[in-house]
Amino acid sequence: MLMAIIIMGGVAFFFSTVLVIADKKLRVEVDPRIEEIAALLPQANCGGCGFPGCKGYATAIVMNGAPVGKCAPSGAEVNEAIGRIMGVEVSERVRRVVRVHCRGAESVAARKALYVGIPSCQAVSMVQSGDKLCDWGCLGYGDCAKACPFGGITLGENGLPQVNEEVCTGCGLCVASCPKKILQLHGIDERVIVACRSEDPPKQAKSSCANACIGCGICARACPEAVEVKNHLACVKDPGGFSDECIAKLEKCPTGAIGPVDQGKAEALRAEGA
Repeated sequence: MLMAIIIMGGVAFFFSTVLVIADKKLRVEVDPRIEEIAALLPQANCGGCGFPGCKGYATAIVMNGAPVGKCAPSGAEVNEAIGRIMGVEVSERVRRVVRVHCRGAESVAARKALYVGIPSCQAVSMVQSGDKLCDWGCLGYGDCAKACPFGGITLGENGLPQVNEEVCTGCGLCVASCPKKILQLHGIDERVIVACRSEDPPKQAKSSCANACIGCGICARACPEAVEVKNHLACVKDPGGFSDECIAKLEKCPTGAIGPVDQGKAEALRAEGA
């Protein structure tokens, strides 16, 4: 019995010694800057930076030279602090927010069928491209609001997403969640938005949604430096090309599909289609 205890004790001592030596020889030293940077990041783990969470982004900055400033929720102060840790200068970037490119509210967008199933935009989009007659418009089941970890999007009573730009961090998770791609990141200083994605011919577009762009070209003639019409749809080709004079002329748009961003926010994207 005593011999067995001695043998077992000897085996335990041998393997513990091996483990201690292996720990010292094979230990991977962690750069302390990784923990410092990770502590500065918001810990939202939203993935908007393109890396697996805040710790993954911090590791990529220190170990792989990933650029500082890719974390949308972090403000200028955090980016500057990370820059000081890494010994690099961080250039100021324009803050980006999400904006909604659809005004197909419940009261103006026709439906082609009654959907009964999982209340999800992704789910309903798999059934004949959705239950709305316009194949380009918002489906209104709130996948974007569910995807936002910051509570920056709510689903309005009109069935359209409402973005709180003061809360929005520009992480892009809601953009990725939308099967119709009606959400898009914009610089906070961009002044005009085309609140439609339909490329249907004018008659079809108008029959599907009273607020649809009909490609009439009034906006392109008013602001030729900034707007063009492609595939029956007005498109902003130069966000910085809008003068105050041409923005005022955008009021002539017969469906209100294009206009100043502030106007779109104030009227909740003109949900009732006046």
